[in-house]
Amino acid sequence: MNEMTELKNEIYAALDAAVDALCKAGNIQPGGVIVLGCSTSEVAGARIGKGSVPELGEIIAEAMLSACRARSVHAAFQCCEHLNRSIVMEEAVLRSRCLMQVNAVPQPKAGGSVPAAAWKRLTRPALAAFIQADAAIDVGDTLVGMHIRPVAVPLRIEYDHIGHANLVMAYSRLPYIGGSRAVYE
Repeated sequence: MNEMTELKNEIYAALDAAVDALCKAGNIQPGGVIVLGCSTSEVAGARIGKGSVPELGEIIAEAMLSACRARSVHAAFQCCEHLNRSIVMEEAVLRSRCLMQVNAVPQPKAGGSVPAAAWKRLTRPALAAFIQADAAIDVGDTLVGMHIRPVAVPLRIEYDHIGHANLVMAYSRLPYIGGSRAVYE
């Protein structure tokens, strides 16, 4: 088996495990949204933003979409800072969540290889300025946490890397309010 095939298998296994763990730990219901931020540069062993790999973007986008479809949740994809970390998603998700749509089409060097690949795979892709998703997966230290609804709860699984990139993730929980007399579910 060649190196790219091994990495592809690792990507599919890691993202499937990550989405599954987030759905279970965060009790993410069908229709929920999980955001993926990913640097293909970091996955390939380069510094973030310095070695984009569109072929990896294709694999990662498809693996994320497949893992989310299997659990009836929506995948969303964070762009890089060149598109102000906007979020690629299906237009129906953008509309149902009343998100602010912005106008750009992600490219590997302006938005990122993964969002650019996702854009091509979605039925009706749209770009939102921001989202407060149910959970997020960060591959390569892309700072995707800005797109998780408060309160973010870190989650660890057996996978802590994809390729050379760190894998970090979190789901959201309802904030606790009140004091010592408050009662919670």
